[in-house]
Amino acid sequence: MSQTTFSFEIFPPNKESAAEKLTETLDELVGLSPDFISVTCTNKNDDLARLTVKLAGYVKNRLNVPSIAHLPAAYLDKQQVSEILNELETLGVTNLLALRGDRIEGRKPRDDFRHVSDLIAYVHENFPDFHISAACYPEIHPESNSRVDDIKHLKYKTDQGVDSLITQMFFDNESFYRFRECCELADINTPIVAGIMPIVKRKQALRILNTSSATLPKKFTAILNKYHDDPESLKAAGLAYAIDQIVDLVTQGVAGIHLYTMNDAETAKYIWQATRSLFENGRKVHQA
Repeated sequence: MSQTTFSFEIFPPNKESAAEKLTETLDELVGLSPDFISVTCTNKNDDLARLTVKLAGYVKNRLNVPSIAHLPAAYLDKQQVSEILNELETLGVTNLLALRGDRIEGRKPRDDFRHVSDLIAYVHENFPDFHISAACYPEIHPESNSRVDDIKHLKYKTDQGVDSLITQMFFDNESFYRFRECCELADINTPIVAGIMPIVKRKQALRILNTSSATLPKKFTAILNKYHDDPESLKAAGLAYAIDQIVDLVTQGVAGIHLYTMNDAETAKYIWQATRSLFENGRKVHQA
């Protein structure tokens, strides 16, 4: 029986002055014994790429937790990517989440990595010591024409050298199970880690609807409607919903749970306390 992993995603602060608060958050997250912590990056801010590398090194070397550095490469050339990877290797960080990254209006992407599959192939060939993760979309990539088209591109991407997949956030487990079945039928055997984001504020839910391809099922919209003017009850219901998702996913044999923390240690701790036995028992079985 394989171990179900439990991990967190954090993002660098927009300003280095906020780094101290994030360090405090990380100290609390480390106490939850995650299997790894991923550090996000955006291609819209060159400073964040530098902070991502620095923060991934901090997690790996100061906190002794495996870290994954996000690398969006649409606006980078091969030399820039190699410099970043060399720096990560120097820090002992050899886990990478390969991404194309968001399109930037009015800015033309570079030609070296027009697709994330180009980046994956480049890293796989030139930096063989890296463990490469990639993103996937249980509800279909927003630029795909159909489920068939999406799975076809995912198959090609994984064949370039992907070691694991991490999903975009989703709120309906059935969509994940359908997606996982499609992957199996397409002979995509890469472990799929489920990305879960606890919704604890109404504004957070509305922002997700406006900025991502994830949809909120009727079960969750009913929560938003009932507690729209009761923040405390909404938070309690949102946490319970995420916990229910995680329990169901672990029961159904998911490879891992990746919690999008929004740098909120309190929420992560609450969920870990409610679900820790599921992961700790799995680790005992794995070690036996």
